[in-house]
Amino acid sequence: MCQACTIDANVSGAFAEKMLGLLNGGAIALMVSVGHRAGLFDAMADGQAVTSQQLAKNAGRNERYCREWLGAMATGEIVEYDIATKQFRLPPEHAAWLTHDATPNNIAVPFQFLPILAQVEDEIVECFEHGGGVPYERYPRFHQIMAEESDQTVVSSLVESILPVADGVISRLESGIDVLDVGCGRGHAMMELAQRFPKSSFAGYDLSPEAIGYARTRAKELGLNNIRFEQRDLSAFAEPERYDFITGFDVIHDQKSPSGLLSGVQRSLRSGGVFLAQDIFGSSEVGHNIGGPVAPFVYTISCLHCMTVSLAQGGEGLGAAWGKELAVSMMRDAGFTDVKVNTLEHDVMNYFYVCRKA
Repeated sequence: MCQACTIDANVSGAFAEKMLGLLNGGAIALMVSVGHRAGLFDAMADGQAVTSQQLAKNAGRNERYCREWLGAMATGEIVEYDIATKQFRLPPEHAAWLTHDATPNNIAVPFQFLPILAQVEDEIVECFEHGGGVPYERYPRFHQIMAEESDQTVVSSLVESILPVADGVISRLESGIDVLDVGCGRGHAMMELAQRFPKSSFAGYDLSPEAIGYARTRAKELGLNNIRFEQRDLSAFAEPERYDFITGFDVIHDQKSPSGLLSGVQRSLRSGGVFLAQDIFGSSEVGHNIGGPVAPFVYTISCLHCMTVSLAQGGEGLGAAWGKELAVSMMRDAGFTDVKVNTLEHDVMNYFYVCRKA
């Protein structure tokens, strides 16, 4: 502690309370993830009061674990508790944000990232001392959670809300064009489009063999003959003038070489082609992000995943918090002279960039 500093007891006390709140909030966040994965919120979605025994029976889970989870939910004011009847209730106002029926507003989905990120804390601390990064393989289930999150923020509103920001694309998809999704993950977005627009041809590239394996299997199950998926390192990607429309959903900032990917995308578009990119909401200036609704989460997931995964490949380590100003600058440097930035009402976490090739 600074020996010469005068401490304002009120400010100090308020800060201590804030830190305790963060401690409790972090603990509750982990239990929200558990509740989502174990189907406990869904089992309480009807708004009926239940004991821990009843919840365990309804959800098909162990009673002792349900009891402790309910204790955390009650003290965290996620569920209500009646001390006389020993019953717990998930209010419908809370269920509207915590159950699978709440999609695309199920806020419990991104809570799953927190335990995944916590698993690499030791390696991240080592990186603070020695540099380098943590490879993607160290994040189990990450592509699965990303797919679930993408189902909410992208797939659920892809045709109705997202594609219309790129004027003319839907009519071209109906007529038949060549489409690529870079960093496609499990491929849900492209499979949605492949079903909706059978005259167009679709492709998805991703670095993860597990994600690509899933995408190929699912596409085969759906009987989609107008789509293909390939495992690709996109850092030096380019297929000159092969596509009419390229998408990249929450992927540019993760890359080993974001600038290389953007240049490759520009080169791979035909004249008049469009690149539609979804990426994190925020400014390139830290000060402009203070008070932002998800700014602390963005910087955290950037440090513990996005940035470090890129650095592990010897990459640029751009990170999720690169911001709109830098994003637009890099897109223009890649050769896009027409760059427009859009926000959508359903998604407070992302910008949607529309880049057109002359």
